[in-house]
Amino acid sequence: MDFGPRVPNTDAHKRCKDWLVAQFSAYGLKVTEQPFTAKAYTGKALNGVNIIAQYKPEATKRICLAAHWDSRHIADSPLNKERHKEPILGADDGGSGVAVLLEIARILQSNPPKEQAVDLGVDFVLFDVEDHGDDSDVNPNPNSWCLGSQHWSRNLVPSGYSPKYGILLDMVGAKTARFTKEAVSMNFAPAVMNKVWKIGQNLGYTNHFVEDKTGAVTDDHYFVNTIAKIPMIDIIGKSTETQTGFGAHWHTHNDDMGVIDVRALRAVGQTVLEVIYQEAAGRF
Repeated sequence: MDFGPRVPNTDAHKRCKDWLVAQFSAYGLKVTEQPFTAKAYTGKALNGVNIIAQYKPEATKRICLAAHWDSRHIADSPLNKERHKEPILGADDGGSGVAVLLEIARILQSNPPKEQAVDLGVDFVLFDVEDHGDDSDVNPNPNSWCLGSQHWSRNLVPSGYSPKYGILLDMVGAKTARFTKEAVSMNFAPAVMNKVWKIGQNLGYTNHFVEDKTGAVTDDHYFVNTIAKIPMIDIIGKSTETQTGFGAHWHTHNDDMGVIDVRALRAVGQTVLEVIYQEAAGRF
């Protein structure tokens, strides 16, 4: 959050990218930057960078963990009352998923799986330009979102990449986070989603990993599933108490460190770590 809003074409965006690359490298991962230029719905050319960090890049069996690292360029939630044209910090919407992935990367180096029936590699993919889409009431274009994951899905790094499955983390840090069984995930990778939810519930996080089924969300996993043909689920915070379907802080200036709760981050982080350890042990 100290960098400020992570909006493409800004100095804060570049400095944050450099810091993320340095962090993954410090944890011993092989890091690749995938720069691209995408045209926003406004017509503006956006200079984005997807960040790919590989744990055990030599392993043939792999899983993919992803999040988006950019933040929204405007505060356009219908619940927002002020400063609509200003960019938001995106502590939960973007930042929380990245934070969990960074910690998982650190832990994998310091505490690798003890049971290794399978030589497992893990790829961390941070997508850029996810949150620069058209959210207008008249003819919104779903393809205007997730421009980084669309580019990566058409230009896979590493080349020919084919992991067993992927897990996307988006808005996973709020105290009130409820992770429902979202329709795109259940359509493309229901077995993965059900297993991940069961792990989260068995760890005691039943207040976060709920059995409710909710509608499709246009998120990075949609394009990974439909373009790259990689089965990927989305762990995303949903809400039944707002008209947006997300937390009240979504796309507002309240999406700052005040909404972040360490227990929600721990619930997601420990659940995904357990997935990795069970996968390495051949039990997932």
